[in-house]
Amino acid sequence: MSATAPTAAVPSFRSRIGCDARSGYYAAPHRYRLHLSPSCPHCLQIAVTHTLLGLDDTLPVTVLPAAPDTPGGGHRALLPLYEATSHQHPGPPLAPVLSDDWTGRIVSSHPGDILHDLARHFGGHGPDLLPHGAEGAIAAVGRLCERGITLAARRGDAIGRATPHRALTVLDRRLAGREYVLHGQLTLADIRLWSTLVHPNLADHVATHPRLSTYVRRLSAHPAFAPHLARYSLALA
Repeated sequence: MSATAPTAAVPSFRSRIGCDARSGYYAAPHRYRLHLSPSCPHCLQIAVTHTLLGLDDTLPVTVLPAAPDTPGGGHRALLPLYEATSHQHPGPPLAPVLSDDWTGRIVSSHPGDILHDLARHFGGHGPDLLPHGAEGAIAAVGRLCERGITLAARRGDAIGRATPHRALTVLDRRLAGREYVLHGQLTLADIRLWSTLVHPNLADHVATHPRLSTYVRRLSAHPAFAPHLARYSLALA
C-alpha cells in the first residue's frame, strides 16, 4: 500500500475511560467509537485488541481511508471531532481516535491509553490482556519495541542495522520455552511486539531469530490477527 504515513505527533487528547459514572467517561456499551487508519501501525494494535476482546457489538470501529487526505498526513473525516473538541486545533487530524458518540468529542488520541482502557474496562468477554501487576513489564516491552527496534529500523546507518539485532536477540532468548513474551499468556505486550515484528523492513532481521520467526508466524495465523495484517499497511515514515 502506497499511503503516506502520518506525521508523528504528540497526541493532543488524553482523557481516560474510568470505572463508573463519576469518572465522566465510563465504560458504557455503545457510547464510544474507534476511528482507525490502515496506514497507522498503532491502529493495527488497537484493531487486533478490539477483535480479541470481542467488541464489535459494544464499541464500533470506523475504518478511515488508507491514504491520508489532509496536510500533515491526517484525515478529513476526523475534522469535525477535532474541531468539536478543540476549536482551531493546530495539528492535523490524526488517527487513532477514541470518540464519544454522546458528546461528539474526542476522548483520546493516545494509542497507549486507548489500548490500556480497552483491555482494562472493555475486556470482560475476552482474554485478560492487561493482568494486574503486569503493567510495568508490558510497558518495558513497548519501550524495547520502540527504542530498540522501530527507531533503529527507521535509520539506515550501520548502527541502525546493529541495534535491532541486539533487541531482537534479547526477545528471542525470552521466548525460550514460552509461547508468549510475558507470563505464559497473551497480553498487550504480544500485540505490541507482533505489530512491530511484522513490519516489512524487519523481515530479514526477524528471519535470523528462530524463536521470533516461529512466534510471528503463529500469531499471524491467529484469527484475531490475520485479518488485520491483511488490511493494515505497516509503512513507517
